[in-house]
Amino acid sequence: MNKKSLIAALVLMAAASLPALADESGRHPFYLHALSDLRTAAWKVEHRLPEDGQVSRDEQVVVDEIHAAIADLQHAAWLDGKPVEWREPTDAWLPRQGRLHAAVDLLRKVRSDVAREEDDPRSRPFQQRGLAHVDAALDTAQHAIGDVRRHDMRRE
Repeated sequence: MNKKSLIAALVLMAAASLPALADESGRHPFYLHALSDLRTAAWKVEHRLPEDGQVSRDEQVVVDEIHAAIADLQHAAWLDGKPVEWREPTDAWLPRQGRLHAAVDLLRKVRSDVAREEDDPRSRPFQQRGLAHVDAALDTAQHAIGDVRRHDMRRE
């Protein structure tokens, strides 16, 4: 009975530590967090409230750039030995209001996570392209925020 309990406890501890270990393998420990944040940012931009009106061209560019960054960073993570099939839970606590601001905050966090030194030369091109897509998404999202502010000021 003691041996079974010990084995069960060890299995439980190992299973509980899998998400923490997901970023330990490979050389660049932040890809999986960045991918999770990118998915959340895309969700924030894509899920509009009815009062938000139509999707702006800028918002569509933001989503397209985020998806391109996801593709590049998934490849970099795969080359780095990360379990890219693993999905970190998204930050569901984010409010729907201010979705573009939330997306910008997440994109800044992604940039910080991914811009760290990459030791694997095979991953660097994907890391750099992913960063370029993140930067494009950030710039366009900030432009979209300005458009929303100008639109709201005209309504007042």
